[in-house]
Amino acid sequence: MKGSYRIGRIFGIPILIHYTFLIVIPLLAWIIGTQISLTTDTIQGLFQVPIDTSLITVGFMPWILGTVVALGLFFGVLVHEIAHCIIARKNGVKIQNITLLIFGGVSQMEEEGAPDPKVELPMALAGPLTSLLVGIVCGGIVYFIPEMTTDTATAGVLIFIFGYLSFLNVILFAFNLIPAFPMDGGRVLRAVLAKRMPLHKATRIAAIVGKAFAIIFGIVGIIFFNPFLILIAFFVYIGASTESTMDQFTYLLHDVTVGTTMSSPVTVVAPTLTLAKVIEMMLTSKHLGFPVVDQDKLIGMITLVDVNRISQTDRETMQVRNIMTHDPVTLPPSAPVMDAFRIMSARNIGRIPIVQDGRIVGIVTRTDILKVTELKKI
Repeated sequence: MKGSYRIGRIFGIPILIHYTFLIVIPLLAWIIGTQISLTTDTIQGLFQVPIDTSLITVGFMPWILGTVVALGLFFGVLVHEIAHCIIARKNGVKIQNITLLIFGGVSQMEEEGAPDPKVELPMALAGPLTSLLVGIVCGGIVYFIPEMTTDTATAGVLIFIFGYLSFLNVILFAFNLIPAFPMDGGRVLRAVLAKRMPLHKATRIAAIVGKAFAIIFGIVGIIFFNPFLILIAFFVYIGASTESTMDQFTYLLHDVTVGTTMSSPVTVVAPTLTLAKVIEMMLTSKHLGFPVVDQDKLIGMITLVDVNRISQTDRETMQVRNIMTHDPVTLPPSAPVMDAFRIMSARNIGRIPIVQDGRIVGIVTRTDILKVTELKKI
């Protein structure tokens, strides 16, 4: 995902932070800090444990505690996503990474074919149940704190932190189980429905329910002037639409190979061709990218995006080999077309050369796949 930075690995899974994460941490810290007295009273009421506020409200402590709680919340989100990934890996699903975003975490997974409801159900439940467990553990710690220290001010700070994290993780558990696809609850709904009907129908119903919840979130957010709820509504709606579209592609194209979808013969270019000539070919053929072939061997790809990075004055002298993408991803004619679609989506590319016995025999583009999808609808 663009705008993400890798910070390490857990269980061999790359952990990334999106730049929006760096925005939300100080924002959450400020919100928690400004509501410190109200939150303290709430925690005291929920756990029925007296809280000494003499240290909690002094100086910059409200914002320090806000930062600690915000970081603790996102640690809980990370644990939530790791739980998804552990169950997924046990069922043979490859994990690309976990990315921490403004609204939580996202696990990037590589699934071959349509999701199996028997796998998706426990995988979807693993995250929320882990959040509930974290909430229960933090809540249990609250009651042990008075026994661990006689300093009531320090105890008050610790009770505030663990009490707040307990509350937030229980909320995270409940919120994720709302049947708003593509949230965990929506995936649970799809897995349950898929036991009684085809997967693509179950996905469509779950997506409709998700969109309905998104509209409700949006209306409530507008009424109460809550920008977070409005943004959540937007992302849930877009996510439900995207998941529904992807499932439709999977259903319609499950038996289609790239060999029956590709365009052939392929217009190729030599590595010594000038960029000016490439642009001329693009204008004539209406193709936005060409395989680069040298002595009948595919050595790269050049696209309009590559050319646009070069100034117009340099295009007359620069050659294809100076800017082409080396070692492009390729597929054999027998590969499922959905493999091509997933690769294009994951790598943000528009075309994949099709190679057989070391020779390029065709090329498949997003447009080719969309055309086949439209024909399959007939």
